Amino acid sequence: MGILFFELRTVNMAHFWRDLLNMNWWWLLVAIAIMIGQLCLEGVIMQVLTNDGKTHLSYHNAVRVPFIEQLFNSITPFSSGGQPAELIAMMQSGVEAGKSSSLLLMKFVIYQLAVLVNFVLTMIVGFSTVAQRFSGLAWLILLGFVTHLFTIATLLLIMFWYKFTKRLLKIVMTPVGWFMHKERFTALMENLDRKIDTFYEESQRLKKEKKRVAKAVVLTMIQLLIYYSIPYFVLLALGHSDVNPFSVMSMHVMIVMITSIFPIPGGTGGAEYSFRTLFSTFLPNASQLVLGMLLWRFITYYVGMFSGVVALAVPAHKDAEQAPKKSAEVDNNA
Repeated sequence: MGILFFELRTVNMAHFWRDLLNMNWWWLLVAIAIMIGQLCLEGVIMQVLTNDGKTHLSYHNAVRVPFIEQLFNSITPFSSGGQPAELIAMMQSGVEAGKSSSLLLMKFVIYQLAVLVNFVLTMIVGFSTVAQRFSGLAWLILLGFVTHLFTIATLLLIMFWYKFTKRLLKIVMTPVGWFMHKERFTALMENLDRKIDTFYEESQRLKKEKKRVAKAVVLTMIQLLIYYSIPYFVLLALGHSDVNPFSVMSMHVMIVMITSIFPIPGGTGGAEYSFRTLFSTFLPNASQLVLGMLLWRFITYYVGMFSGVVALAVPAHKDAEQAPKKSAEVDNNA
């Protein structure tokens, strides 16, 4: 928030308040609804991946997971707190820890692949323009792309070249062991081995259930497209109805890539800088540019964070996983 207030110093406040008061608030409400709606859709994705006939996750419990993830992604560096928070939320719902961990990893792989596909399409459509006009930003975008690509490549190695990955891990981690106590290094390697084994086992199971995975991929692509459209509705709220929605969405994809490499909660600094740079093409007016940045940041960061606080306060239904078993027992007794 400090960066946004810093930006306000260079803006004519009379113009800023005029733009704020003349804004179309209905489009702003649409943008907020889209932010919440795409998180609700992620709850459906959680159900698709989890509900396999043996494990049952109700929508009440499933939808808590992405909202809680959003909260902890927002307040931790590199969004590192999101997955542990998701894991706890899944366990509160009655899903076993090992299964929860592997399911969340699979969701993460699907999400990263969807982000990568969207980014490649964006590169084809609009990267040349960005590279010509904002060469410094282009390098940050490429760095974000490489980071995502490396993450996906690592997880795909585990899925398809399990034994090779285990050998590669030992080679890569050997130098790390030179700087750690033997006991700590052994514990670290055992933990990494467990995570690789769990992820591999779950990935093999899901590879056999191609329909569920395909459904999750399609829903994730839809979720991301919905999320990427938020700045378009912010621009509509500011009275810019003549903008190309696909151009706006492609710019937002690039911002997401840039913020992923900033080790500050919410990508603070990188998010604001990239928005101001890229969206100056749509908002040449300085007061509207800062107002647009403020609204976009509020919706994509604070709305998700505050919604996560609410989700955290709502208790999970702890009998979620046991529901099918109980109904089966009733049928047997009958």
